[in-house]
Amino acid sequence: MPSQEVAGEVGSRIRPSGQQQGRVTAGRPPRPGPVTGASLSELVGYRAAVADLLAEVAGYAGRDDLPRLERALTDRITGPDFAAVLGVLPGGAADATDRLVREIRDYRPNNRSAARNLAGLIRIYLLSRIDVMWWGHLPGFPTDDDLHGSAELVDLEALRRTDLLRFRYRRPDGHLLAGAARAVRCRVRPPSTPQAGRGGVPAAGTGPRTTRTRPEVVALLNQLAVDLARRRPGPTPPLRVTSLARSLEHQHRLRALGYAAMLPSGHCLGYAMDLEMSWLRRFDAPGMVAALLRERQGWGDVNVIDEGQTWHLCVSPRAASRLRRDFLTALGG
Repeated sequence: MPSQEVAGEVGSRIRPSGQQQGRVTAGRPPRPGPVTGASLSELVGYRAAVADLLAEVAGYAGRDDLPRLERALTDRITGPDFAAVLGVLPGGAADATDRLVREIRDYRPNNRSAARNLAGLIRIYLLSRIDVMWWGHLPGFPTDDDLHGSAELVDLEALRRTDLLRFRYRRPDGHLLAGAARAVRCRVRPPSTPQAGRGGVPAAGTGPRTTRTRPEVVALLNQLAVDLARRRPGPTPPLRVTSLARSLEHQHRLRALGYAAMLPSGHCLGYAMDLEMSWLRRFDAPGMVAALLRERQGWGDVNVIDEGQTWHLCVSPRAASRLRRDFLTALGG
């Protein structure tokens, strides 16, 4: 059981919706509730429509093909196959189309982005709109200071110290002890997790910039780790988280560096996370983890986006209240 001190530290940051402390909500009317939006069958249809669209535009790869690609996108994603998700976003399908066209025009292939080509960019953008449909009513965290000061988030470090986490993450480089420990490990053995890229630019999978996230995310990650241990015979590799909540300020930094960091983003709303998948291949485990994620998606608990080295997950409103209860139960509340 967690100590009363830690339970109080974490629990004090979790308050019913509309009762959070701080300037973000003080003196303002309650925020609108989450938009559950499309039904499970409509989400299946939407994802199938995205796959069909990608097959249709696969040949539009060059810059000279952009006019044809933009026309094809405008014709398709403003149609009924995409309406269940895009039609309920602010601005509707037309605004979503305009945003996607701007993303395409600004796209430049690079080794940092999970979008290796235009088709990858389109897929990530369209599937990420499910996150926005669910949580786009929230304002997000404008700056890093807003994120770190938010009473809606919990800190993994407080939970880790009392053994309340079943997954792993690399502690941010700004943490003095974490940096010193990594320096010692790298001198005595090869790194067991992906390291920073050239020039000190973080590589995908190096670890979260912040250890703050929503309680629902913690509960989901713990459950996935337990499910993996139960289903996998023999030694079970730990799940590793590479990204959690982000500020809008940091999301713009990532975009400037060439990452496929979409706006709006489930990360900036606190409900998204990224899991490292490529390193699981050494344990012959990525297929099992992928199956667990697809299963949760089939239940309507998460939105899953395969981004190659990492997979993006976002908690759904359908699962959020249950996951929050599970988190509080784990605290002994």
